[in-house]
Amino acid sequence: MFIVIQAHEYHKYASILDQMFRLRKTIFADTLGWDVTVVGPYERDSYDALGPAYLVWCDERRMRFYGGVRLMPTTGPTLLYDVFRDTFPAATDLVAPGIWEGTRMCIDEAAIARDFPAIDAGRAFSLLLLALCECALDHGIHTMISNYEPYLKRVYKRAGAEVEELGRCDGYGKYPVCCGAFEVSQRVLRNMRQMLDLSAPLYARPKPERSVATRLLELAA
Repeated sequence: MFIVIQAHEYHKYASILDQMFRLRKTIFADTLGWDVTVVGPYERDSYDALGPAYLVWCDERRMRFYGGVRLMPTTGPTLLYDVFRDTFPAATDLVAPGIWEGTRMCIDEAAIARDFPAIDAGRAFSLLLLALCECALDHGIHTMISNYEPYLKRVYKRAGAEVEELGRCDGYGKYPVCCGAFEVSQRVLRNMRQMLDLSAPLYARPKPERSVATRLLELAA
């Protein structure tokens, strides 16, 4: 299942977040060799301290982590503006309540292969993208922004996601870094579901919490 973990819920999903930060170190620091902040067994940076939301793929018991992505509004601090500002034109304004940044997208290929042997890494990444589209629509987001290396555009296309490359820049690593704007709409959602041959939603919408007064009335009934 795919759920969103917000700052006030971090304590409820401590095990999931622990696995996520460990996987991020394995992927971004150990495997890719990115210049990221590593603290012990975790990859965590200053943006994780700002209370971002995390879209995560986990088991039904919400104990086992399979993948995730960090979500932050562009109206606050973002990697987009603080680190990757040279990847899009100076005249482009990407700050708006309906525009969010997605970063640190990752999947645990070993865990997915063990628990979902029919799902390969490419499809797993596509499923996470589809859940991200559903989640963004549910929260009134019309555009997702992400920085990525050029080869990933093929992956996005296979998932049915629509991305407009706003620019790219060298100097961040071995390959250029692109800045892309991903359209979030019902049309794109339909296309992604068609490409992945899925109809049922992946993202589990959070259930509204009952008020204390409502619970007391139920107990008194």
